[in-house]
Amino acid sequence: MASMTEILILHGLLPIEYLDRVSSDPAADEAIARELLARGAINAVQLAQARAAMAGVPYVELVDYPVDRSAITVVAAAICRRHMVLPIGWDGDTLIVATSDPGDVIAIDDVRAAAHAPVRLFVAEATDLAGAIDRYLRADDELSDLSNTLEEENAAEQQATLALSDASEDDAPIVRFVNLLVSQAIQDHASDIHIEPGENELRVRYRIDGVLHEMQSAPKSIQNGVTSRLKIMSDIDIAERRKPQDGRMSVVHGGRQIDLRVATLPTVWGEKVVMRILDNSNTSMTLRDLNLLERNARAFETAYSKPYGMILVTGPTGSGKSTTLYTTLNEVSRPEINVITVEDPVEYRMPGINQVQVNPKAGLTFASALRSILRSDPDVVLLGEIRDHETAQIAIEAALTGHLVLSTLHTNDAPSAVTRLVEMDIEPFLVGSALDCVVAQRLARRLCERCKARKELSEEDLRRLNVQPDGVDEFPTVFQPVGCTFCSNTGFRGRLALHEVMTVTEEIERLAVGRASSAEIERVAREQGMLTLREDGWEKVKLGVTSIEEILRVVA
Repeated sequence: MASMTEILILHGLLPIEYLDRVSSDPAADEAIARELLARGAINAVQLAQARAAMAGVPYVELVDYPVDRSAITVVAAAICRRHMVLPIGWDGDTLIVATSDPGDVIAIDDVRAAAHAPVRLFVAEATDLAGAIDRYLRADDELSDLSNTLEEENAAEQQATLALSDASEDDAPIVRFVNLLVSQAIQDHASDIHIEPGENELRVRYRIDGVLHEMQSAPKSIQNGVTSRLKIMSDIDIAERRKPQDGRMSVVHGGRQIDLRVATLPTVWGEKVVMRILDNSNTSMTLRDLNLLERNARAFETAYSKPYGMILVTGPTGSGKSTTLYTTLNEVSRPEINVITVEDPVEYRMPGINQVQVNPKAGLTFASALRSILRSDPDVVLLGEIRDHETAQIAIEAALTGHLVLSTLHTNDAPSAVTRLVEMDIEPFLVGSALDCVVAQRLARRLCERCKARKELSEEDLRRLNVQPDGVDEFPTVFQPVGCTFCSNTGFRGRLALHEVMTVTEEIERLAVGRASSAEIERVAREQGMLTLREDGWEKVKLGVTSIEEILRVVA
């Protein structure tokens, strides 16, 4: 049997300087392979293929493999997750199992014992295998079984560890039920979990790619136990059920810590709980990850590269404003400048940045906090939201006195931000002088790259989008959603932002001073090259990353 380094040599993947390190020791071979992976000399797929060749077993790509669900059920999900293996089919009476480590004899023995059948191995790339495990080993069946158990036992809420991945079979049913709900939501890339009491049941819905999906119903009898468990995890007063409360909790999933923002709301059938899943990976995004078109990226970069002035990001709740602001902070933050944020609440914890949590009960409002931090020698200030005249006035003055101010505002488009500030009784000449750039945005679902299909574009589609054909590009290639196992048959996987980036030029500044309408400001901004949200969406339809129907869904 060939060694790992021999296989790499055979495929021309081993650099010359490693030839003198070639040995018959498997551990040394593995160390060389990992070093090459870290250097980028080989990729993860090539490493997995080399492992398969070394073990003399087939390599498989699970995204396209027709997995036999009857094979999955013969091995417990806990065993599959513990050893990172997945049964994918049968070869006669032999169980075919995908693994990323064909040398893990303990895992193979455990699977063979659980299945009571001989095992044949296939090797899969680790990330591909983890994604398949998340897709196929869902918690739905276990949640249903737990719901039935809870209905029979009416188990009381008990304390347990918050680490989802370590939940054992001996955990109290309520604790196990809550852990599974949160764990499944994270696996499904949900942004929010809604736990909603009804007259006869407890309904659970996940918001995935901006759309709510009903996932699970549970007996009414466990409602108080589930709510109490979530309140304890979030450090919320469990005795108070008459008024809304907010809290925060952290869980461990897949080896990384995930923060959740929790809000309770009294309804006629009991307390509703909404949990916002805060994935800190958003704080490491770059400007490229925002999917700005080239013209918009240049305009936005010019604005945040200035040492002072105000940049506003506008849009409805859940349109990605916070992600855009944190990404901008990542771009401007350097050891030689002082960055301070005022937020309600602090959603993402960022190293090297001073983050202030608003606390109205203690008298720490946006306005008072902003007034205080201006005495703390900031270079860049992020203000979670401009809500009133006082906050807007201080923010404008800060932008005019040598600070770069980033904030959000609730308006439907970029030109309306100018008139909104004037309506807040800010002097128009101050608005025009302080404001540098406004970014309006929406989130649209991204087409699944695995199953999207070409669509014949018609004049009716152009009419609905209100766009004009561009000469030779009169009928470009566009795509529509189809649905596959990779995207849970939705046709979409992930989201991307649509942007409307308006630079405040001298002409727009004069319009602001003259109290012009947002329609007049929009007309001038478009003459100067601004793309509307719908036009930006059309450009992304032409790039093949989203669909016409999706743009029409999110943009009025």
